[in-house]
Amino acid sequence: MTPPSLPHQAPSPGAGGTPAPTTEDRRHVVRRRWITAIIILLLVGVPAGYLAVSAQQSRQSGRDKAAKVGAVKVREAWPSKVQRSIYEVPIPLLASRVGYLETNNWRTSRLYVQFGVTPAQFDAFLADIGTDRAALTPGVSISAHDAGVAGWSWSPKHRWYGVTLDARDPRPTRDVTVDLTNPANPRVYVVSTTVP
Repeated sequence: MTPPSLPHQAPSPGAGGTPAPTTEDRRHVVRRRWITAIIILLLVGVPAGYLAVSAQQSRQSGRDKAAKVGAVKVREAWPSKVQRSIYEVPIPLLASRVGYLETNNWRTSRLYVQFGVTPAQFDAFLADIGTDRAALTPGVSISAHDAGVAGWSWSPKHRWYGVTLDARDPRPTRDVTVDLTNPANPRVYVVSTTVP
């Protein structure tokens, strides 16, 4: 007598039921490995590349900041708009040979600026800072100490005129000296001093 078969029992593996799992063919294996390699490259390589670029930019920014901080004489460049605003030095937009130096300590902050202008630009500059040519007096208005810090020297062969514009704190005091040896091309020197 044969035992009764159970209606829901799965056939044995060797009985011709569900086929045994087949192995992947070579083409699928290679493709799967390539996809895995690309995913790993994207997950690791892209962030590593980003970090390398970021580090390079940070180093360059550090060098630029060090050059600004390490400056000991006026260098050719425009002071930022914020610096020009704080120190109240409105350099004409078409000024030539612009240079500056900023110094700071716990007592005072100074902005040293030099630039060349046309006579009309010079008059506009004087008006912007609240004065005019009539206020200029013969000689240099910038102290020997400030001239030394900026790296400026005043040749006795040149025609120097100056004015000092005093202001109450926190506004800056500005010493302005101009070289009018060539009246068609005034050269302006400014030291603006603020007390924090």
